[in-house]
Amino acid sequence: MKISDSNREDQPAGQTAPQPAFPWGPAAATGVGSLPGDDPREAARVATGELPALPFLPELPARGPGADMTGRTTGLLVELYARVEPSGWRVADRPGRDTRRAWSFLRHDLDALEEFTQGYAGPLKVAAAGPWTLAATLERRNGEAMLGDPGARRDLAASLAEGLRAHVAEVRRRVPGATVVLQLDEPSLPAVLRGRVPTASGYRAHAAVDGALAEETLRQVIAAAGDGPVVVHCCAAGVPFGLLRRAGAAAVSFDAGLLTERDDEAIGEAVEDGLALFAGVVPATGVTPAALSDPAGTVRGVRTLWRRLGLSPERLADTVAITPACGLAGASPAYARAALGHCVRAARSLADDPE
Repeated sequence: MKISDSNREDQPAGQTAPQPAFPWGPAAATGVGSLPGDDPREAARVATGELPALPFLPELPARGPGADMTGRTTGLLVELYARVEPSGWRVADRPGRDTRRAWSFLRHDLDALEEFTQGYAGPLKVAAAGPWTLAATLERRNGEAMLGDPGARRDLAASLAEGLRAHVAEVRRRVPGATVVLQLDEPSLPAVLRGRVPTASGYRAHAAVDGALAEETLRQVIAAAGDGPVVVHCCAAGVPFGLLRRAGAAAVSFDAGLLTERDDEAIGEAVEDGLALFAGVVPATGVTPAALSDPAGTVRGVRTLWRRLGLSPERLADTVAITPACGLAGASPAYARAALGHCVRAARSLADDPE
């Protein structure tokens, strides 16, 4: 089933819909990025049909190298290429079989997305690895991560920014009514900032990256989205909410199960400064579709956090979107569909009863 021409919920007679602070509007739900299987048409059907407020371009890593997070993103780079080695993705002198495979996967994914978004007008999310996670996972020719070479990091960030600018423009061309929301996946960012990314030998770690430098590099890449909002996804502990907001992120996506009360101050300050939250509260794996039966219970922790921060309940549904805790590539197709639908119901529960 294709998305309808509008992603707005019907309003009761005599009432006016509140003006949303973000293009996805209140009571939004979305996926993180990956889905199970290897059929791009089925994935696009699920990602658009289950998520009326914020559909997304799925990733299907089960197809193999080039469909994974790092491989897909290397296919977006400008004048930088990569190939698969036993240790992972490594820069190459020219586009080879692995790069061409990444290009082909993305083209098929975009074709499927275009098919299932005919007439759609609204926000549409696409994802790629962020500059620091890409630097931590993409190897130089000597087998060490690009993270360890400041010059290589700069070149990588510049290439990524140019590639993302072209990617966003291509999605806008294919889905003219879309407001493209760019998601940068940065699961390695906390480790980069703390000096916990191991070297190739595994006996040492790369030096910690200064927070100001990390912020400036992210700002450069975030600017590639133009006037569209950028979400930064980090499913690790220690998400640097303040740094991401200062870098220009409109929202931060995170695994809510990894938050502690030590994160409260940073989250509260970032929200007061205009940051939206994509709360990952639905398990990505480990439960059955039948276990997803209590939408209100799923977002109980979000309400508790909001009260703890002392924020106005009226702002909750406008500020918080609901997602799975991480990508759904490891789930069954039935569970993936159920999890996305449950995110929608949980978001509506949050809007109906913010307290």
